[in-house]
Amino acid sequence: MKFLRSSLTSALFVALVTLPEMAHAAAKAAANVVIVADTRRLDGIMLWWAQMYNDSHAYFTILTIAIIPLIGVVFGLLADLVMNHIGIDLKHRDAAE
Repeated sequence: MKFLRSSLTSALFVALVTLPEMAHAAAKAAANVVIVADTRRLDGIMLWWAQMYNDSHAYFTILTIAIIPLIGVVFGLLADLVMNHIGIDLKHRDAAE
């Protein structure tokens, strides 16, 4: 138990000493990087999406997280309709696994 306590104390000390330096070093490098989407050849919804990315990364992230599951549900329903149309019935099948 004493060995575990000393190991954890040492690891905590190393983290407390090195993490602020690493964060400071990362902040210097990140200050020179500007991430933008090229909107010169875009139009319609692609232009809107790129401008939203350039204006607010937070809003872009929230909207992306909300849209991805919705698109998954729509694609799943479409796949179910297509498979039902071609004769594949997944609702009334015997589980052979």
